[in-house]
Amino acid sequence: MKVTACVLALALLPTCVNAQTMPTFKAGVLNDQAGLYADIDGPGAVLAAKMAVEDFKPEKHGFKVEVLAADHQNKADIGVNITRKWFDIDKVDAVVDVPTSSVALAISQLVKEKDKTFLIDAAGSSDLTGKACTPNNVHWTYDTWALANGTAKAVIGKGGKSWFFLTADYAFGHALARDASDIVKAEGGTVVGQVSAPFQTSDFSSFLLQAQSSKAQIVALANSGGDTVTSVKQAQEFGLTAGGQKLAGLLVFLSDVKAMGLQVAQGLLLTEAFYWDLNDKTRAWSKRFAARNEGRFPTMNQAGVYASMLHWMKAIEAMDKDKARSGTAVVEKMKQMPTEDDLFGKGSIRKDGRTIHDMYLFEVKKPSESKMDYDFYKLVATIPGDQAFRPMDQGGCPLVK
Repeated sequence: MKVTACVLALALLPTCVNAQTMPTFKAGVLNDQAGLYADIDGPGAVLAAKMAVEDFKPEKHGFKVEVLAADHQNKADIGVNITRKWFDIDKVDAVVDVPTSSVALAISQLVKEKDKTFLIDAAGSSDLTGKACTPNNVHWTYDTWALANGTAKAVIGKGGKSWFFLTADYAFGHALARDASDIVKAEGGTVVGQVSAPFQTSDFSSFLLQAQSSKAQIVALANSGGDTVTSVKQAQEFGLTAGGQKLAGLLVFLSDVKAMGLQVAQGLLLTEAFYWDLNDKTRAWSKRFAARNEGRFPTMNQAGVYASMLHWMKAIEAMDKDKARSGTAVVEKMKQMPTEDDLFGKGSIRKDGRTIHDMYLFEVKKPSESKMDYDFYKLVATIPGDQAFRPMDQGGCPLVK
């Protein structure tokens, strides 16, 4: 029966491979499934990974791909334990997504030890392609340097010279504040103060009062997800913007603006790697995604999961499948191949693992300017990929040396 099925398949396919003998590669999407970052990644990132597999159809290229998912609860020890089980018991080949930089930095070392592949779509710390780079890391969507480079330069260009940072007290927040501070100073601005707020806090009152008393022109939010939403709403309640200070969201997602509402978020400048309404291709994919995601449009992290998974599968297709079990070999092949997909366009992956593509500076629309739900952004500027990310020789990545 198997032979008959194979003969029949020859009429449709150039080669015939028994599906039971095809090698299977496993990708584990690891993120926050129900907490602070669930909206920007969560189940939507798992959907994006599955859509990538459906669209690529790896069976037509001689292999199969399975997608697993787990919740790291934004805790490094839980993330490492899940990843170790995936590698040792479930034979997972690639870990995907991983918001929360402290979790990603811990997992990165385990991925290197086990020689697997790490597709980093949501963790922001630029250290992942700097001093903490490994030959197994591909940092896809954005990083703290690119966010700071886009937003800080634009805000200073509009006259915002004095800055106060409200910083999330973990690896990502500190990296973002560091990178933004460096760019503010390089552009002739000054940093008049900074305060660190506990991760996942619900009361920013004492921190906002410090920002208010600093008299800084710009109160920069070096946080993310639910922390950003809460701090922006409470800043409005405390009258920061009414008093003449401006908020700069250094990492703001589409889902954050949805949660804030345009009345609160209007006028915010922000930098993103992807927006659903950029062109016909991003619109078509995003509408397919939203139809399967309870009407919620994709964030740039979820788009990054889709695109990085596609490129990973293209690399496996181009390799000997036994060699593709090695993360260093797969990542090296990914670096050799130009990147191209409907969501991020054409790009490349550098020696340090940084994916290079355009970034975009947006301004959040006024309620009167929005024509439909999720019509939130006005494009202010496109930042070419070769200008959007930190120069490779400035990151301290040992692979570059």
